[in-house]
Amino acid sequence: MSERLVVIGGDAAGMSAASQARRLREPGELEIVAFERGHFASFSACGIPYWVGGDVDERDELIARTPEEHRARDIDLRMRTEVTELDVPGQRVRTRDLESGAEAWTGFDKLVIATGARPVRPSLPGIDAPGVHGVQTLDDGQALLDSLERAKGRRAVVVGAGYIGVEMAEALLKRGYEVTVLNRGEQPMSTLDPDMGRLVHEAMDGLGITTVGSSAVTKILTGEDGRVRAVATEEAEYPADVVVLGMGVEPETALARAAGLPLGSYGGLLTDLAMRVRGHENIWAGGDCVEVLDLVSGRERHIALGTHANKHGQVIGSNVGGEYATFPGVVGTAVSKVCELEIARTGLREKDAREVGLKYVTVTVESTSRAGYYPGAAPMTVKMLAERRTGRLLGVQIVGREGAGKRVDIAAVALTAGMTVERMTALDLGYAPPFSPVWDPVLIAARKALAAVRAAG
Repeated sequence: MSERLVVIGGDAAGMSAASQARRLREPGELEIVAFERGHFASFSACGIPYWVGGDVDERDELIARTPEEHRARDIDLRMRTEVTELDVPGQRVRTRDLESGAEAWTGFDKLVIATGARPVRPSLPGIDAPGVHGVQTLDDGQALLDSLERAKGRRAVVVGAGYIGVEMAEALLKRGYEVTVLNRGEQPMSTLDPDMGRLVHEAMDGLGITTVGSSAVTKILTGEDGRVRAVATEEAEYPADVVVLGMGVEPETALARAAGLPLGSYGGLLTDLAMRVRGHENIWAGGDCVEVLDLVSGRERHIALGTHANKHGQVIGSNVGGEYATFPGVVGTAVSKVCELEIARTGLREKDAREVGLKYVTVTVESTSRAGYYPGAAPMTVKMLAERRTGRLLGVQIVGREGAGKRVDIAAVALTAGMTVERMTALDLGYAPPFSPVWDPVLIAARKALAAVRAAG
């Protein structure tokens, strides 16, 4: 008899799982039904700032596979259909058609939960006023673009200075807006240590983006037409014709919580290495709704990235399809940019190392992306953390111009392999003057970190 796989969520993790399971099992063996409450499936949320900023011309360029393409591969993808209840003992889900309001129960033999994450949207006066936008879906991106067209002025306020906040600040700057970024922390990019975040702050100021640190928003002020006119903090008011919220995301696990499935300290679902929900043989979860093992700290973390979600989906689909695959964990690698400034990190910050009780040394080096005499050589700053006694690499942060950001991948591989900074100094990296100094900046940092470890005894 045919089994039925039900997938909740039609983006990266969910549809990767469905597609991989379909590759391994024929429709007569496995029926696949997927539910997506939005208007789009399999799209790149990471690309939305670049669409808003004009680097990507058309919305549809961000769509990897349409619902029709999924259906052509015998995946019954039902759009604008929200799962409202999960009955684990009864192995069924309740759904509601968001267009007609019709409700129904659908049974499953196997279940994949890929409900993603929801943007942080604090309960503030005026937060739902016209002109205030989150940026999570293609619908959100289109609504923001429409709002930019309707806005009477050219003043934008971005609330939050993480990856989305910084990328949206750049997008709005490219649209010709006067941009102010309000950030609760002292420096932008809280995924960096404050000394590295300060470099980002200085670069944003140099671009004409006003960045205000240690500034918590208290309310959104509106005009007589009900549309946003300013953002207020305890210290000041900042005029705004449009507001973008970039305050991070949280796991979307309300369904899982109501069903009694295990959640971690960040509110994400807990799974085993096969991405199976702990304690449940036929339920898997992946993407932004789960917590994963941090290979450096040894603790569970919530990291919302499309790269992880797609890998989770591949692992889940392989296991559902009868093969065997695992997702061992992450080291927390991420890269972003604001105009020409590239920003990257992997592993632990100083704060993270202290929280897990690690003793460490830190070093910071200034170098260039190419040989100093070669045209186009650009400065970069590399910060490295190493375990004080063993010399094990703990983390790397990089801020610089062209050629800086993707160098973090060297450190990501070293972290995954559990390398020491001493071993890193011997890495056989590619060299030619157009690409690197004789000593790559990451290896210069490793040499300096090795000296610091030895000096610390």
